[in-house]
Amino acid sequence: MDLQRLATASRLANIDAFHVMELAKQANELERAGRHIIHMGIGEPDFTAAEPVVRAAEAAMRRGVTQYTGALGIHALREAIAGYYKTMYGLEIPARRVIVTAGASGALLLACAVLVEIGAEVLMPDPSYPCNRHFVAAFDGAARMIPSGPAERFQLTAAQVEANWNERTRGVLLASPSNPTGTSILPDELARILQAVRARQGFAILDEIYQGLSYDAPPVSALSLDDNVVTVNSFSKYFNMTGWRLGWLVVPDALVADFEKVAQNLFICASAVAQHAALACFTPEAMAIYDERKAEFRRRRDLIVPALESLGLHVPVMPDGAFYVYADCRGVNHAAAGDADRLTQAMLHDAGVVLVPGQDFGPHTARDYIRVSYATSRRNIEEAMARLQKLFR
Repeated sequence: MDLQRLATASRLANIDAFHVMELAKQANELERAGRHIIHMGIGEPDFTAAEPVVRAAEAAMRRGVTQYTGALGIHALREAIAGYYKTMYGLEIPARRVIVTAGASGALLLACAVLVEIGAEVLMPDPSYPCNRHFVAAFDGAARMIPSGPAERFQLTAAQVEANWNERTRGVLLASPSNPTGTSILPDELARILQAVRARQGFAILDEIYQGLSYDAPPVSALSLDDNVVTVNSFSKYFNMTGWRLGWLVVPDALVADFEKVAQNLFICASAVAQHAALACFTPEAMAIYDERKAEFRRRRDLIVPALESLGLHVPVMPDGAFYVYADCRGVNHAAAGDADRLTQAMLHDAGVVLVPGQDFGPHTARDYIRVSYATSRRNIEEAMARLQKLFR
């Protein structure tokens, strides 16, 4: 008997497939066929959870703290995160404003559930992390992608906010440092953006998950500029705990109860074991490990940027955070120059190197740019660059 295909919600038309996962699937097939593939596509640290965190997880399981927690997270972890803001930024953030979530994705979903009205427009730069616009679409809002190039550091500017705000606009969703570009919003510009949003009684959601990996200047949290922003952070990137699915929000006092109500219904709570393990992230032993890993990421950045330039992959803005480089592919010596999709296919199939075309991140830079993740060893980076040099000859 033929099964009838169920009708799906119309909002799915506004949610695109994630092209990076298609490339990863192709790479896996090549590996199964015996090819050696260097993965520089998916944004995941090659480091795993620090040993103190692993020990804390084992201890938590043996103590039996594996049951539901409160929807806002365990108090000790919320206190520890508040202390982290004091240490890292010099900010006094009350623990009651910290909400522990099921990863940064869970945090962004909660923020959109609370703040995005049906039909509301949310401004974000093009290029942006693709899931950000899909989080907005999931709650029947509309992401408005504003073309942002090297002159804007691939970020939204206050002038763009003012020029593009209309009667449907309700807020902005930004990331600093950014995926895919690794660039930060400069503090003075961020202050002007937040002022422009506040003057229009809008909301600002700031994804700060890569701020622990800021290389050229101390990071500036949006919370130091405006108490009304909603910031998103995560244990995935700086703390190297991607699969543990643990993140957090800092929200204005007046919105805590609203976020708690939605979290209770959508997620119940984040993983109890992951929460207890994450307490160890803030110990001196663990922080020393993270500092050394951060230094290694910086060494990788300083290795890969000139290597890409030598291949004709121009880097118009030096990435100052995260572990990504956004490179212009129009100058390479290859038939697919200026066609990022075709070029990354050639890189994969002819050189065995996985990179990501710009099409995932918005139409403005889709054909001309590729994203390079240097979340892999320096040995892999050197081998990948040698393979690409041979390809471009």
